Amino acid sequence: MLQSQSTLNRSQRGTPGPSDTLKSKKGESFVDKLTGTLTRKKKPAEEERNEENEALEIEQEGRDALEASIIPTLAKDVRLDEGEERRFITAESARDPRVLEVIRLLIHWMNDELASERIVIKHIQEDLYDGQVLQKLLEKLQNIKIEVPEVSQSEEGQRQKLQMVVQTANRLLQGGAHEQLKWTAEQIHGKDIIAIMQLLIALALHYRAPIRFPEHVSAGAIIAVKQNGQTLTRTIQEPLTTTQTELGLKGERDAFDTLFDYGPDKLAHVKTSLLAFCNKHLNKINLEVTDLESQFQDGVFLILLMGLLEGYFVPLHCFQLQVSNYEGKLRNVAFAFKLMQDAGLPKPRSRAADIANGDLKCTLRLLHQLFTKYKHV
Repeated sequence: MLQSQSTLNRSQRGTPGPSDTLKSKKGESFVDKLTGTLTRKKKPAEEERNEENEALEIEQEGRDALEASIIPTLAKDVRLDEGEERRFITAESARDPRVLEVIRLLIHWMNDELASERIVIKHIQEDLYDGQVLQKLLEKLQNIKIEVPEVSQSEEGQRQKLQMVVQTANRLLQGGAHEQLKWTAEQIHGKDIIAIMQLLIALALHYRAPIRFPEHVSAGAIIAVKQNGQTLTRTIQEPLTTTQTELGLKGERDAFDTLFDYGPDKLAHVKTSLLAFCNKHLNKINLEVTDLESQFQDGVFLILLMGLLEGYFVPLHCFQLQVSNYEGKLRNVAFAFKLMQDAGLPKPRSRAADIANGDLKCTLRLLHQLFTKYKHV
């Protein structure tokens, strides 16, 4: 669990969003339309093959680690004390691609957050059950120090430490979107993967992790209880994710929160107005926006729009015209944010990761900020 160095670098831990192909309204490629003769130098075939093989190896290692970490013990083979109840994920859910995707996103997020601590999470059960990693994660997210006893080798010592850490997490989550806590310290110490996932998802949403979970994912669970010397089982469905309208918990509510919650008609009008505003300027270089949610994800349109609004040409070497990965999207959007602040705009409430992940509400907030300043340009 505690490694000397991170085995996942940041580009491997990024959360890829949907890939977008920029086209002009006449169907020509974006690069050809903007630069005419600009071409990309292809990598040598051997280098491309090596990169592809390396990516496949990393993907396979991740898949093996995930599958190894969540194969449930058969409930009938578990020794229970009289009256004891335990929960296990079903074999079907352990193989469910959507459940595996949630786990993959959680592991990548935690590894990214804890990279400075030289901590690498591989197995979500084995690495989280004793509370040490959870403690480090909470301290990093909240910028606090949790006062707990030093590492204890005894099981009772581990339980006491974990109890304190989970209580801290519950206090931090109070008042958020998680009114009913679905996990206990006992479940987490017992390596209940569903409880561990539910806690981590709650933390990821509360601290606005730059990841988008698959929506409406649930996991089948086997509940085993021992009564009168017999082990009885039943199967239920445990919800993991719901609709994620925004990346994480929002802070102070604004007009866009109200529009999304209660004003679909007005929201459609706002989207139409912002679309017209963007195209009024982007049409000058023969570009057109048709989808506000996806076409600003890679930051290219945002950078060009800022240049048009401020009356300057952005040198092509300052950003990536053709973005092939999530890290490239983040860099472009971050550069667009810098241009906005250089122009005197306040620091965007949205984060670069929000835009790169296609968060519609955050994208609209950002564009409305531009519209307010430049509507008469």
